Amino acid sequence: MYIIKVKGVAKIPDYVQLRDSSFTLLAYFRVDRPGKALEKVGLGEKVDEIMEIVNNMPFGKIQKIDI
Repeated sequence: MYIIKVKGVAKIPDYVQLRDSSFTLLAYFRVDRPGKALEKVGLGEKVDEIMEIVNNMPFGKIQKIDI
């Protein structure tokens, strides 16, 4: 699974994209509201782990994660 942190501009907030190994979009959510989107894809119990990665990664970089 891959994670990308996208910097928002002006009134558009920061977002996170989760993609599978084929780079298909699995989840797209605001950095400050991850819960609902992650629950939809079955990662509700991994919210804290995913958000720790998101908070420590730079904007615009793709990072491979194993969850």
